[in-house]
Amino acid sequence: MHAEQQLPPTVELPVVDESLGDPEGTVDLKTQIIRFTVTGGLSAIVDFGLYLILLELVGLPVAVAKAIGFIAGTTTAYLINRRWTFQAAPSRARFLAVVALYATTFAVQVGINQLMVHLLGREFLAVTAAFVVAQGTATVINFLVQRVVIFRMR
Repeated sequence: MHAEQQLPPTVELPVVDESLGDPEGTVDLKTQIIRFTVTGGLSAIVDFGLYLILLELVGLPVAVAKAIGFIAGTTTAYLINRRWTFQAAPSRARFLAVVALYATTFAVQVGINQLMVHLLGREFLAVTAAFVVAQGTATVINFLVQRVVIFRMR
């Protein structure tokens, strides 16, 4: 007899605001923007911190370091935004939509970052400026698509 293989449970962050009373997330726009900004700040720290470590200490190429930082930062953002910002239940369709969105913003962000580092150089301020512009562009795209499409999916 073969034992059935069980998958580990989905990672769930304990950041649901129970006082809202709606598990499907009818959080008002102002609250969503504030929460998205806080989450984005934390995720940007993860992204930028790992990017700098991989770029400067490990010596990876710019695009590779940025790609790894982006993946770590966006994973952090998704997990927190799904539970706290938009208060959405787990959904396979939503997860696949987020993967498609992140693939798009990944290309946008890594491309903008690479172009700006190429144009501005690798000095700390230039690398930081490239990161901020690339991150800002991806953030606007992510918020709009997540709010209007992804976290309204049932």
